[in-house]
This record gives sequence, structure tokens and C-alpha cells, in this order.
Amino acid sequence: MAITDLYTAKQIQVWHAALTQDWRFLINHGAKRSGKTVVDNDIFLAELMRVRKLADRDGTVTPMYILAGVSSKTIQNNILQELSNKYAFDFRFDKHNSFMLFGVKIVQTFHGSIAGLGAIRGMTSYGAYINEASLANEEVFEEIKDRCSATGARIICDTNPDNPQHYLKKNYIDNKKPNARILSFHFTLNDNTFLDPDYMAAQKVGTPSGMFYDRSILGLWVSGEGAVYRDFDQRTMVIPRSKVPSLSSYYVGVDWGYEHKGSIVVFGQDDFGNVYLVEEHTSQYKEIDYWVEVAKKIRAKYGNVIYWADSARPEHVARFQNEGLDCRNANKAVLSGIEEVAKLMKQGHFFVVGDVTEEKDSHFLDEIYEYVWDEKSGEPVKKNDDVVDAVRYAIYSQLHKPVEFSSFKL
Repeated sequence: MAITDLYTAKQIQVWHAALTQDWRFLINHGAKRSGKTVVDNDIFLAELMRVRKLADRDGTVTPMYILAGVSSKTIQNNILQELSNKYAFDFRFDKHNSFMLFGVKIVQTFHGSIAGLGAIRGMTSYGAYINEASLANEEVFEEIKDRCSATGARIICDTNPDNPQHYLKKNYIDNKKPNARILSFHFTLNDNTFLDPDYMAAQKVGTPSGMFYDRSILGLWVSGEGAVYRDFDQRTMVIPRSKVPSLSSYYVGVDWGYEHKGSIVVFGQDDFGNVYLVEEHTSQYKEIDYWVEVAKKIRAKYGNVIYWADSARPEHVARFQNEGLDCRNANKAVLSGIEEVAKLMKQGHFFVVGDVTEEKDSHFLDEIYEYVWDEKSGEPVKKNDDVVDAVRYAIYSQLHKPVEFSSFKL
């Protein structure tokens, strides 16, 4: 079997550099599904064998190595399960979630929040593998780097792109000083020549235009420019109510307001993955009693639907619940939520009932065109975002809600 049967040309390039060049950091960054983690996982194993030799030379009985990810779940899914599937490893974890491999103790830490410092503070490490590095809290990232103080320690990172002002991009990937000893490789979706061509074509067609396409397909560190939802097309997506098919479910998004507008939006969904904005209620200077009344009218019309609400006003969420409404805290992940909505638009699965936009309290069409990126922060400008926030809360939370196993029949 030739090496080209195992690795893409880009992965071979990375392997060759990792084995032949002197480096402190190896950073593979770029598009999703481009093959970064596959080669990093194997380099991780090679590093562990190298560390065991270094430890033998130093007289260290049990060398330690840091394995970092956003959460236990992401480490399991992205690294450990992949290695188990590929090499039939049977990882045995101790009470601290550490495990031994090739005579090296692997200490797991979760870098998504400052709490990740606790697992590694004070330790001396022979290296680190940092998965999804752009999501790492900067202080935790720096602590991981500082802990890698054993002679010959090296750090592997893989990541998807983020804002070009991100510390990982500015301080590491763009650092070309020879004494920094940083190797970095940029991946695009096209670099993964093992991907099914139909999948690759579908990804390119279905990924939202602009920032999401540039990051997910081209692997570029870019900020958004202009309108957030640039694939929204009023000509095809605003339809008469007579063209709305039979809908199988309904759900609601709630963005609380007073000084700024509050908004409640109702979505229906058909059996083909299409979503329809069937009602919008947006008003300013309204007390909670007003919103309770709106919500109860929605329940009377559509049944006991879920109200995905902004958790910033827990007293309002509690009031809805006390009124017997199925109100839950929305998943407020901004970029992931926007990408979900934008993807529906790009794929032609997002529709707005025309008479909704004609109501006097409708602001959807105003906001959808005025909702723009802040090029400095890499997130949307916090202005003209009441309806679109409610839309995001509804769609992203509903599509990613936990599976209710009690609903299954054996």
C-alpha cells in the first residue's frame, strides 16, 4: 500500500515537515472536513513515541502530555474515537480522566473556559495537542504553552478559521520569526481528495455566501462584510399563505424588549426540512403582560408549542412558565445560529408568509437587510437585531434541541 492511499498530498506535506523540520508549534488551520485532524491525530501518536524516548533519556518514569479540546465530548469525537476506530485502541481512564498510551500519561483539559486551567496548573509537560485551538480561551492556551516546558516539548494545533484579529492568527500563524519555530499549513476543502465528489459539491452549493463560505470552504481567516443574510431573496422566499403546504410542527422564538423592540416569531416546518415564518409580533415599550397575552393566543392557535426565549430575562422566562407555557432558554450561539439560518436560506428551505410582512407590527424585512457584520469584532452589529435574534433563537434551538428519548416506542 502506497502512502498516497493513506494520506492526501497536503497531509503528506505536513507529515514530511513534522518529521524533518525543527519546530515548537505545528498549526494546521483551514476549512472544515479538509483533513487537518486526521493527520494531526497520527502526528500526535508519533509525538507520544518521541516523548517516551525523551523521557527515557531524562530518566523520567512517567512523562506527561496535554490533550486539550473544548470539552470531553469534542476530544472523544474528534480524537479518541477516531483513533479507536483506526487502530483499535482501548483507552482506560483514571479518576481524573487521564490515560496511558505508549508509556506516556495523557492529561485531558478543556480549553473553552478559564476552568481548564485547573487540570494542568503546576504540571511539567512534554507536549500538547490542542484540538479546535481557535475556540480556546487565550489564558488557557497560554497556560498550556507554558506547561510544555520539558526539553524537546512540542505543541500540535488544529483549528478552523476565525476572525483575522484572533490571537492564534496574529500571534502564532502570522509569526514568521525563525526562533519562534512555528510551522503552519493552510487547508481548503479541495485539499481533501478522499472526499466524495457529490458531498464536496453539495457543501459548496449549500454553504452560505460570504464569511461562512470563505471560512468553511476556502479556509480563510476573514471577517464578515455587509449584510449577514446575503442569500435572503425576497422575490423567492416571501410567498403567499396559499402556497404554504401542510406543516407538521410549530415552534416560537422570543426576544425580550422594552427600550428596544421585543419580538415573538412563529415558525412552521414541513416534512421536507422547509421552515416558514408564519407570524411575527414586534413592539416597543410593552410590559410582560402584553407578551404573555400574545403567547397565549399563539398557543390557542397552534397548540402547546415550545417558546425558545432569550435567557437574559429569567424573570420573563419564569413568568411564561408560570402561565403554563412551554418556555425554554434558547441556544444563543451567535455564529452557529446565524450559520444555521443562513444555510436554510442558501439551500432554499427558508420562507416567509407574505401577509406577515404586511402587518403593521412586522419588522422582519427591515431588519433582514439592515442586519450587518461588524468587521472589527467579527460578529453582527448590535442594532436592528430584535426580530432576527428571535428567528435565530427559534430555528437554531429547535433544530439542535436534545432528543427526547421518552417519545420513542420500543
